[in-house]
Amino acid sequence: MLDKTMTFSVYDDKRNELKATLTKVYDALKEKGYNPINQIVGYILSEDPTYITTYNNARSLIRHIDRDELLQAMVKAYLDD
Repeated sequence: MLDKTMTFSVYDDKRNELKATLTKVYDALKEKGYNPINQIVGYILSEDPTYITTYNNARSLIRHIDRDELLQAMVKAYLDD
């Protein structure tokens, strides 16, 4: 048997979910020929979903992300590097 205590982090799960969703949206934008970074930044700043393509359900996916959580995760990732 294992004598070590397992840890569980909701933050890590949420961060991984955000990254997976954002990666899918990025890939869909790239496949359609858009500049994914510009489009995602436009969406974050304006919350206008038309910045995101409907291709591969990307628009629906990004609307499930809380923008405040996304910005927090991005700032944390930037500062941790």
